Amino acid sequence: MKQPIHKPVKCLAVLTALLMLVTLHSTAEIIDRVVANVNGHVVLQSDWEQELAFESFSDGREPNSFSKVEKSAALDRLIDQELLREQLRPGQSVPSQQVADRAAEVRKLHPEGATAAGWQAALQRCGLTQSSLERRLAEQIQLMKLVEERLRPSVQIDQSAVEAYYKDQLLPEMKRAGNNAASLVEVSAHIKDLLAEKKMNELLSGWLASLRSSSEIVSPDSSLGERDR
Repeated sequence: MKQPIHKPVKCLAVLTALLMLVTLHSTAEIIDRVVANVNGHVVLQSDWEQELAFESFSDGREPNSFSKVEKSAALDRLIDQELLREQLRPGQSVPSQQVADRAAEVRKLHPEGATAAGWQAALQRCGLTQSSLERRLAEQIQLMKLVEERLRPSVQIDQSAVEAYYKDQLLPEMKRAGNNAASLVEVSAHIKDLLAEKKMNELLSGWLASLRSSSEIVSPDSSLGERDR
């Protein structure tokens, strides 16, 4: 008895489908490859791209305006964020109003955001959605709060430091610019804030260096280009 002629065709279709699955799987590995491993936590190329998208959108920049050096710095920030995230206490959350307020500030950086359609177009141009933006803003606020709680109590700026900055840096700058020199009293609060932020940055750099030295971080040689289509 003759075999039905449709079976070879069916087998060929199944084989073709399997080959397509293998090809797609192989392509997926190339598209979303590992760019870093932080204490066992994998950072993917898509995470890196999302960080660049978020940073460009938050700063009102064009998505493709980052240089190679800036892209590399963004990957370093992703690694630092993961190290800081490990320091968070379980259950910590960010009030939704804080996220909404920060999102409103970001929206002001985009003139087209004045309308709902323009806002959605701006988000889509950077590969973002309202929910992904808010999620990333919440993470940013959470980590900033962690840094504040951890480091701010160690920042003490005395009056002698304020006076020294005024005399040695600010006053000469105002004179070179030809401006009327503001009195120490007028700028004292501003100088104190400036010195406090400088100290915070120094403490944060030291903390991150300490976290890195006690962590296992693997960052393969990687470059961020266009994803395979």
